[in-house]
Amino acid sequence: MGEMSMNKAIHAAVRRDLDRFLDALERFRDGDKQRAEQLAVAWQNFDEQLTRHHEGEHDTAWPALERVGVSRDLLTQLDAEHDTMATALAAARTAMGKLRKSASAADATTAHAAMHELQRVTVVHLEHEEAEIEPVYLAKKDSPEMKAMGREFAKVGPVQGGTFFAWALDGAAPDESEAITHTVPKPVLTVITGLFGRTYRKSVAPVWRS
Repeated sequence: MGEMSMNKAIHAAVRRDLDRFLDALERFRDGDKQRAEQLAVAWQNFDEQLTRHHEGEHDTAWPALERVGVSRDLLTQLDAEHDTMATALAAARTAMGKLRKSASAADATTAHAAMHELQRVTVVHLEHEEAEIEPVYLAKKDSPEMKAMGREFAKVGPVQGGTFFAWALDGAAPDESEAITHTVPKPVLTVITGLFGRTYRKSVAPVWRS
């Protein structure tokens, strides 16, 4: 089981959800309003998680990475990819909103096409970022800059934190789970996910079991 950063483990959660949406939209039945509403709830969580992730990279991760030697040119390239992702995310957001209202097979097909494009541009970015940045995260994980970055990312409310952990761990492989949880004491993680991840477990996780 190879070591990975939390960043790469979060990327795995993004990939999982994109695959789940594509599968669900491909199988969508015309007029299934209940399923359209379920997917809308799951989409809202995914939209928030992905947006928060790439905005957090720009605001918090990139400055820390530049301080440990990552070039500004590379970070500018990654930001340009974030912009492309944001455009595709907005298109998928619009398509999923239409599906929520209509529950039509035609809108599900449109949403599937938008989701497929979002997956395409997102995977291009994730693969580029992992190739360039993952070795830095692992090599510099004990540096003051990376530790300060981790503390900054940890400054979230309990509901946001609990939802994040519940989402990131939903379907995670063992090495991904370890990367996500290794810096969090188990009793703290139990409380956070147990109390504040409850909404995710009740409203989002079941979407992927049906």
